Amino acid sequence: MHRIGVVGPSESVDRILEVANEYEHEIKFIPFPYEESREAKLIVEEHHHEVNGWFFSGPIPYNMAKKVLGPNADYVYSPNTGSSLYRCLLQLFHHHEQALQGISIDMIETEDISESLNELEIPIRDLYVELFDEEYNPQELVQFHLQLWKDGKTKGALTTLSSVYHALKNEGVPVFRIFITKMEIRQALKIIIEKVKSSYFKDTQIGVEIIEFTQYEQIAEKVQTRVQLQQLELRIKQTLLHLCEKLDGSFMEIGDGRYQIFSSRGAIEREIDMLQSSVQQLILDAGVPVAVGIGFGETASSAEMNAYKAVQFSKEKANHGISIVQEDGTIIESVGQDEELAYAYRSHDKGLLEKLHQANINIKTYSKIEALIHRMGWEGFTTADLASHLSMTKRNAQRIVASLCEFGLAEIDGEESHSTRGRPSKIYRLTK
Repeated sequence: MHRIGVVGPSESVDRILEVANEYEHEIKFIPFPYEESREAKLIVEEHHHEVNGWFFSGPIPYNMAKKVLGPNADYVYSPNTGSSLYRCLLQLFHHHEQALQGISIDMIETEDISESLNELEIPIRDLYVELFDEEYNPQELVQFHLQLWKDGKTKGALTTLSSVYHALKNEGVPVFRIFITKMEIRQALKIIIEKVKSSYFKDTQIGVEIIEFTQYEQIAEKVQTRVQLQQLELRIKQTLLHLCEKLDGSFMEIGDGRYQIFSSRGAIEREIDMLQSSVQQLILDAGVPVAVGIGFGETASSAEMNAYKAVQFSKEKANHGISIVQEDGTIIESVGQDEELAYAYRSHDKGLLEKLHQANINIKTYSKIEALIHRMGWEGFTTADLASHLSMTKRNAQRIVASLCEFGLAEIDGEESHSTRGRPSKIYRLTK
């Protein structure tokens, strides 16, 4: 049974659990109520091993907790769709039985209420909005609403915070709490349940690691005796067996400096740091480059096939590193490093494939360029940029870009002047 932690003020948690009972047979929801939103970060740090995903009552605990949640964690919050705001406005209208006017609202700055108010197509006069962030001061928000009410500028207040709601209630201010509606809760629940289930199936996929010494023949040349070679091989196996133990996997020596570990996708993804340190130790012991390919798949055969593709991609890079080929054809190069790059080597876009065929450029190269531009946030690029980041010669980069331009997949977008002598470099951009 999957377990999802529910984090928020007690009232919000109870409200979420009331809706979550609809899913009680397939999902177990664990309540984690708090008094102050700052506790959300501590709750996640302390209990992240107990759950498969997190449901936050709103953007404040969500933003607090995501600072400590890893990139592979599954978590959502219920965003404001306008329904909760409309409900409060109707309550206020019913309370006063007159046109909507003189209202103060507090809202976290990431939530845009202007669109929701515009869709009402009902004029609201004297509307006062106070935006705040995670470092909010509840007393300042209370004073914001209270002063407007005392000055006669407002006839009621809408607040997203429980503490502000109770403080204003004690002061006699007509105040209504902007609660997430059951519809909003239900939508967010569907998202987190699908995320958790998807992660579970991905986690249990078969994963294969292939570790290969790319200049294996040089190892024998560097040692002086056969005993020293055997000692080195024992150190290599010891390092890999330790890694295999962490992965709870199965170790196999293929021969000629190539080793293979079978495990699960989840275990491999969790131990990438361990793999990196193991590779560094192997390079230090053997004194030759090491290429690593990881393959994921639904079967052992498909995972192994993807691992062979991945190790080949790794060997093509100057510094090797770790490459991954996923079951959907996504390639991830330089895994765990700053220059990590994910792209596809498959495409179903017939028009794109036809143009690439005419340009004599494969989909892998094109997708790699596209992914690099996206990761670097470039509005334009030069051939020198591509050559530098994709470990290719400048002449090869020029040939690729010229072909892309010839067949309408790229175009010149400007020039870049240099302080030294020489012609300015052309700036290009992809057009598709």
